Amino acid sequence: MSLVDYAAAARRRVPAWGAFRWQPGLWFAWAIIAVAALAAIAPDLFTHFSPIEGIPGAQRLAPQAGYWLGTDQLGRDLYTRIIYGASHSLSAALVAVAMGLIVGTAIGVIAGAFAGRVESVLMRLVDVLLAIPSLLLSLTVIILLGFGTVHAAIAVGVASIASFARLARGEVVRIRHTDYVEAAFGSGGTFWTVLWRHILPNSLTAVLAFATLQFGQAILALSTLSFLGYGTPPPIPEWGLLIAEGRNYLSTAWWLTTLPGLVVIAVVLATNRISRQLSGGRS
Repeated sequence: MSLVDYAAAARRRVPAWGAFRWQPGLWFAWAIIAVAALAAIAPDLFTHFSPIEGIPGAQRLAPQAGYWLGTDQLGRDLYTRIIYGASHSLSAALVAVAMGLIVGTAIGVIAGAFAGRVESVLMRLVDVLLAIPSLLLSLTVIILLGFGTVHAAIAVGVASIASFARLARGEVVRIRHTDYVEAAFGSGGTFWTVLWRHILPNSLTAVLAFATLQFGQAILALSTLSFLGYGTPPPIPEWGLLIAEGRNYLSTAWWLTTLPGLVVIAVVLATNRISRQLSGGRS
């Protein structure tokens, strides 16, 4: 879905109760996000094992009673590492989305509100960022900053700024030319008053819905960086790193890569489903 189509979908009105009624898929998506968030906030509620220390004699055990998702090559409980990995993966994704949302929206609002030469300069900068593949841009930033969870989050956030800026600018331009905004100016409203009271509140709906979609994309991007060795360093149990650590044991311990991968897929699909709901979609 393009940014234009996404903005158009987000502007459709959906009744609050009808939006959630008879949609078990949506409730299931919210349940997945709720469990992942709870695991990130209070992992001790889900497991009593250590995510760092291995269990002697328990190397590469298949999923079984006591070790629900098996153990890794060092005897560490995989279920525990996935639970503790939620805090690193989700918090980093949150930082990345927040950075893209704040900086990108600010650029888009300034460009759309002031127009003219300011808009031209800012949007050309956005075009340059959009021309660079997001993974390449993220790798460039993280190489400049250094490895680590925070630096990976910043790198992914920088890569998402352009998308937020373009969407925000388009929404501001659309709202700026509506009748009620023209009426507000005609009634003596100042530029900043109309911008704050009318343009911003009505243009941020699509941007906030897009931020939900970007949250899932940020999780994938951060997992990709960790898989390539540019993200969270071991032994921190980040989801992408768990997948990377298990790839050498696919023939003998398939669960080390498959199960963390399924967790990532489930969380990303859940955020995408919620994003469609917030944008006004019913499918």
